[in-house]
Amino acid sequence: MSEQPDAGVAIAVAQFAPTTNAVANLASIRELTTTAVGRGAKLVVFPEYSSYFAPTLGQDFVDAAQPLDGDFVAGIRALATELDIYIVVGLVERIDEAARFSNTLVAVSPAGDVVATYRKLHLYDAFGDRESAWVRPGDVEPPQVFEFEGFRVGLQTCYDLRFPEITRRLVDAGATLVLVPSEWVRGPLKEAHWRTLVTARALENTLYVAAADHTPPIGVGNSMIVDPMGVEIATLGEISDVAVATITTDRVASVRALNPALALRRFGVTEK
Repeated sequence: MSEQPDAGVAIAVAQFAPTTNAVANLASIRELTTTAVGRGAKLVVFPEYSSYFAPTLGQDFVDAAQPLDGDFVAGIRALATELDIYIVVGLVERIDEAARFSNTLVAVSPAGDVVATYRKLHLYDAFGDRESAWVRPGDVEPPQVFEFEGFRVGLQTCYDLRFPEITRRLVDAGATLVLVPSEWVRGPLKEAHWRTLVTARALENTLYVAAADHTPPIGVGNSMIVDPMGVEIATLGEISDVAVATITTDRVASVRALNPALALRRFGVTEK
C-alpha cells in the first residue's frame, strides 16, 4: 500500500493596526483569531507590538509594558484555549529597568501554555529610528522552538530579517517553520525590502516563513506566508484581515531533496 500524502495543516497571518489600548487590541486579536479558526487555521501569527503601539517610541511604552503573567498574555492564553489554536503575538514586556522595555514574542498553545518566548535581538536603529533608546535587546541564547503538527517552529522579529544568521540559527535548531511578527515601517523601497527579505529567508533555508505586519499607514501591510521554494502562498494587502495557507512537511522534505543547500553549506553561525 502506498503511503498517504501529507494533508498538511492550515496556518494564518493576521494583520491589523495595534493601538495604545491593550483591551481594544485584545478585542481585535479575538476577532481576527475567530476569523482564522473559521477559515481552518490551527496557528495564527500576529504582528510585533500587538499589545501596545504608538507611532513614536517613548516613555508611554515603558509605562504600558506588562509582564509575561500580566493581563494581556492571560487574555491570549484564554483565547487560545477557547478557540483551540496556537497564537503567536508581540508583547511590550515589562523588565527591571525604569526607562526601557523588552520587545518580546510570546507563543501560546491551545492548552493555554506559553510554549516559547523570544526577545528581539536586532533593534531597529536604522532609517532614522533608534529602537535601542527604549528597548533592551534580547540576550543571545539557544533558540526556543516548539513543536506544531510535525513542524518545529522558530521565532524572530521584524528587523531580524536583515540578518540571515538569525534564521540560520533557527534552522540549526531544527526549524521548518519560522514566524516573523513585525512592524515594518513604511518608507522609500521598504515594501520591496520586506517582500524580498521574507522570501529570501524562506528560499535560502528551504522552510516556511509566516510574517505578520501592521496595516498602513505605519506598516507596509503585505503580511504573507512563503513556502520553502520561495513561493508566496498567502498574502494580504493593506487591510486588516487574515490570510490562511496549508503547509506540509512533505513540501519541506521534497524541496530539501531537490535543493540540499543546507547540507552543502560550508560555514556555520557564530556569536559576535
